[in-house]
Amino acid sequence: MLFVGDASPRAPSDWHGEQVLAVLAPGQGAQKPGMLTEWLDLPGAESFFRWAGAIADADLLELGTTGDAEAIKDTAVTQPLVVAMSLFIARELGGMPGPVVHSPQAGRDVVITGHSVGELTAAALAGVLSVEAAIALTAVRGRAMARACAQTPTGMSAVLGGDAEEVLAAIERHGLVPANMNGGGQVVAAGSLDGLAALKADPPAKARIVPLSVAGAFHTSYMAPAREELEALVGGLRPADPSRLLLSNADGAAVTSGAEVVSRLVSQVTSPVRFDACLATLRDLGVTAVLELPPAGALAGLAKREWKGAGIEVLALTGPAELERARELIAAERGRAEAEHSPDWRVVVSPARGTVVPAEVPEGTHVPAGTPLGRIRSRREEVDVSAGYDGVLAEWLVQDGDLVDAGDPLARLYPQESR
Repeated sequence: MLFVGDASPRAPSDWHGEQVLAVLAPGQGAQKPGMLTEWLDLPGAESFFRWAGAIADADLLELGTTGDAEAIKDTAVTQPLVVAMSLFIARELGGMPGPVVHSPQAGRDVVITGHSVGELTAAALAGVLSVEAAIALTAVRGRAMARACAQTPTGMSAVLGGDAEEVLAAIERHGLVPANMNGGGQVVAAGSLDGLAALKADPPAKARIVPLSVAGAFHTSYMAPAREELEALVGGLRPADPSRLLLSNADGAAVTSGAEVVSRLVSQVTSPVRFDACLATLRDLGVTAVLELPPAGALAGLAKREWKGAGIEVLALTGPAELERARELIAAERGRAEAEHSPDWRVVVSPARGTVVPAEVPEGTHVPAGTPLGRIRSRREEVDVSAGYDGVLAEWLVQDGDLVDAGDPLARLYPQESR
């Protein structure tokens, strides 16, 4: 369930001082040799990475400082290194997991999403997993995927530019699959090395092929053994429900159940990453600023290309020099003056694309927080919609069977603040 402040998504300039911050957590492929070195002067950095390395059963400190490109390409260690780095900087910025008290004006304070393994970082930042659980599960995921990669030589290549339909047709023609739909004119093809070589030799018109430094065809059926390993383990987790708005790579939808978050973390190992859908949802939510955690750059670049001219500030936290601006963005989000703009009503919007099945709740009904308001049905799943806080259902904006996209308005709700 998502909320916006008016009947339709507004441009950033219409928020009257209200700041909506998106936090992006990068995935594998964002790593660079020596990426931890300049951060080690921060208090507690060295001990944090030694501790995280003990959890992950890998020397993350050495890998992140002296490890060469080949060493940090190893899926088994790269994934926990990337996640640990993002979580450490989030801690430095004051964003470690924990419950977040929402009010009608503050419930949209931060929107979090990650790319691929970055979804584990995002799950920790939203309070679904503890830091320890996120790092441990990432290490298990990385080792399992490394074993799956070793079974069959596969790889991935980014397809930059070109007509979207022609790109997808070319990927299919060479026996590959679109493993990442990243937005910003970027699709990542995955599959056999022969198929990737053929795609590079015969690219779609106006497209450029860039082989990626990864160990195999992630987010494809080649990773089925890794998914099976994770499925056998996650039953031991006790996830909490997200305390901040958390978007899923599967479809860009908000996920409100901790159990559903963990289920999606497992299924995404063999499913395409739809970061384009996450960017679309962020835009629909009226995000005014974006912060990408380290190792940063790739996701910020996608967002800038996708939202060109939208007036959304995008900050890639590439080094300690950007910490001050990152703190300013967070302070602006936390300190916005609610008295400047307190909407008389708010809108329940769709968390996913699909067909609406509204609950039988008459207009004018008082709906306590958590009241089921219906569900969104798609071919793959059903996503529940509920009230985020006490209010009165003022008006339904859809009818049973209507088709909606993520972020489309479903109903108007007059909030009732507790006094």
